[in-house]
Amino acid sequence: MATEDLTNDVLRALESKDTILSDDAFPTFPSSSVKAAVDRLGSREMVTYETIDREDAVLTEEGKGIAAEGSHEAKVFEAVRKAVEGLKITDLPGIVGKDNAKVGQGKAFKEGWIKKDKDLLRANTDSIKDVTQEQLKTIQQSRTHPDPKVIADLRKRKLITIQKVISFKISKGPKYTPEFQKEETDLTVEMLASGAWKTASFKPYNFKSLGAFTPSGALHPLMKVRHEFRQIFFEMGFEEMPTNRYVETGFWNFDSLFVPQQHPARDLQDTFYISDPLWADKPRADPQPAQSLHNVAAKSEEPTKPQDYEEYWNNVAEVHQDGKYGSIGYRYPFKPDESLRLVLRTHTTAISAYMLHKLAANPRPARYFSIDRVFRNESVDATHLAEFHQVEGVIADFGLDLGGLIGFMETFFAKMGVYGLRFKPAYNPYTEPSLEIFGHHSGLGKWVEIGNSGMFRPEMLEAMGLPKGLRVYGWGLSLERPTMIKYGVKNIRELLGHKVDLGFIETNPAVRLEKR
Repeated sequence: MATEDLTNDVLRALESKDTILSDDAFPTFPSSSVKAAVDRLGSREMVTYETIDREDAVLTEEGKGIAAEGSHEAKVFEAVRKAVEGLKITDLPGIVGKDNAKVGQGKAFKEGWIKKDKDLLRANTDSIKDVTQEQLKTIQQSRTHPDPKVIADLRKRKLITIQKVISFKISKGPKYTPEFQKEETDLTVEMLASGAWKTASFKPYNFKSLGAFTPSGALHPLMKVRHEFRQIFFEMGFEEMPTNRYVETGFWNFDSLFVPQQHPARDLQDTFYISDPLWADKPRADPQPAQSLHNVAAKSEEPTKPQDYEEYWNNVAEVHQDGKYGSIGYRYPFKPDESLRLVLRTHTTAISAYMLHKLAANPRPARYFSIDRVFRNESVDATHLAEFHQVEGVIADFGLDLGGLIGFMETFFAKMGVYGLRFKPAYNPYTEPSLEIFGHHSGLGKWVEIGNSGMFRPEMLEAMGLPKGLRVYGWGLSLERPTMIKYGVKNIRELLGHKVDLGFIETNPAVRLEKR
């Protein structure tokens, strides 16, 4: 029956009564159909209703079988009673079935209906009362039982399940009529021409109803937090570095950063290596001389000639193998093949090294930043993925010192609402001194590492051709951790990958980092 027909049925059922119960009036209709009808009538004040939630006991398939044919124990008793001379235990499954024999035998013994006489089963009474069958029949007819212990016992035996049932207590409303009058929703040309609009009943507009949801694109929470970080960097006068090179050579990813070729980070356990091709070409002279990266130099200014890439390569190799620029180096044979191996970049600091080398053509104060993906060959868990986003900043200027780095970090993180930083000495191959940055996490109630920083080593910078007086701050942090904190995500796999909930992406608002 359609919802409109049921709507009229509700009105007719109320014609002789002020109140009805949906279970009594419409026992065969699903609650969803009844609710659709009473909602429609309720919106016009023709009826009022109350929702009644209750739990009914419903027989399982096994329970239905017992209600119709008797319990397992009753079947066992009947089989034993019919065997006047007694029944062998081994013959019982063949008569009543394996399941009946297994379940019913113990219950029949417990009730005292049968007894064991040597190897035979014998009846211990002339008749029995199959209480289980009667209980199930009562529940089948009324969907309930007065004794909660009976319900609990039958549920334990998996003969019934508890099902939530919704019903309605329906009463006449202030605008009740025995028949439902259809209300027009549109004023048509035909109604105007015929004059039918004069007697037609029009449905009132519901100005509180919500419009239909329009599917549209949505920014991922990571991109929302990334946007906030970018605004902070731009506000502080930084220029964004190009980060479209996911595949790097070992030279830019490790060697240029004074990371030794025997460093554990280069192992297969930490780095993804490209299998085809295995190596890149050896660096050659840059065909495009570096221009002013800020585009603020006067047109008449002629930038100095950039250092040849091959010369830079040789400087880096010499720094590693024999030492140079005041450093004794690592004193190991520098292997060109290791330097040319292709890898998925493990950090965006490789881009920073490239930009600093370009800066050597026209040394001056500069501020760069990048936010992009990096790749680590790590085991995936609730807080680690094989790829993540790194936020990195670089400041190049004359006269920089460690105190200035600490002061800048406090200013930078204060723009994200993080105050009272703590710093701990650390080791990085390409920075000295190096500092780990800690902030107090109020939710966890402890100090957590939120970044790493340091001043780039002279061996790294002077090999590029940068002057001795030019010093460089560098620091980095992940994008995922602040995003997880801001959006309350506990498992990083819910933020990236196939477990991401698209509803989470579409409904979460733009983030705003707390600022004072």
